[in-house]
Amino acid sequence: MSVTAQPASRGPLFAGHSKLSDRIGEPLLRVLTGLAALAGVGVLVWIAYTVFNQASPAISRFGFGFLGTSAWDPVHLRFGAVDFIFGTLESSVLALLISAPMSVAIAVFLTELAPRVARRPTQILVELLAAIPSVILGLWGIIVLGPFLNNTLEPALNGAFGWIPLFSGSASPYGMLSAAIILTIMTVPIVSSITREIFDTTPSEFKEGAYALGATRWEMVRMVVIPYAGPGIVGAVILGLGRALGEAIAVTQVIGNTAGIHASLFPPSGTLAAQIASEYQGATSNLQVASLVYLAAILLVITVIANAAARLIVSRVTAGREQWAP
Repeated sequence: MSVTAQPASRGPLFAGHSKLSDRIGEPLLRVLTGLAALAGVGVLVWIAYTVFNQASPAISRFGFGFLGTSAWDPVHLRFGAVDFIFGTLESSVLALLISAPMSVAIAVFLTELAPRVARRPTQILVELLAAIPSVILGLWGIIVLGPFLNNTLEPALNGAFGWIPLFSGSASPYGMLSAAIILTIMTVPIVSSITREIFDTTPSEFKEGAYALGATRWEMVRMVVIPYAGPGIVGAVILGLGRALGEAIAVTQVIGNTAGIHASLFPPSGTLAAQIASEYQGATSNLQVASLVYLAAILLVITVIANAAARLIVSRVTAGREQWAP
């Protein structure tokens, strides 16, 4: 006759403590987590209120015309944001045009091609780029990148493609091209790490099925991995865009901080964040301070929209995966 061991019953003292902890712990957990969530929302609202409140004198004086005015003249109190909005979008988009293909290539290499012994060290080294302080990247841009662009790359681009407006004009160590390269270095770790994690979630049976049908590794990546991860890749790129839009210190060091819209990538230019960082402490009038904070309000709206779009697109990854479900 077999004897089945019965679990020891809880004593009354243990049961009483369990019930007491359940009565206290569950509401306490709800309160603490709710307060943490409200704190996050509150900080965002507080920041937005402060920015728009400080910008109210400039908003009242210039209105939405501030967005389409190119003048920035602190002496005559004439201010406009269009040059800096254009510079912000141009530098960020250029950076993503370079970093997005590079990041996808890095993610494919780390998930599908890299030898197992080299995969982890390479991943760590790529992600360490995100740990470099922006001021160090800006200093490297001044000491190394700027002279290289001025003496080598920009003259070569002008000689080969000078008929294209983007590469026309005189070479300069400071300008849009230098800022775009710095932003590329800063966004590659973000986009590549998210893309790699999305690639890792591709079901192995999909890959094995592609191989069983005779696909090569490149065909498997092109027809299985990238389509499966497509929405996530787009979301990662937009998150990288949000990072590039808000960068101030490194861009301030290399872009030249000059208002103006140029067809060429070589002349000095400016962005919203760089203009705020370079002029706020030395502002000479209350209206100039308010105009700089107005620039900050514009940048806040742009970055919030970009990050919200990224979250929305990333949320579609689940729906995209359901279409692949067998």
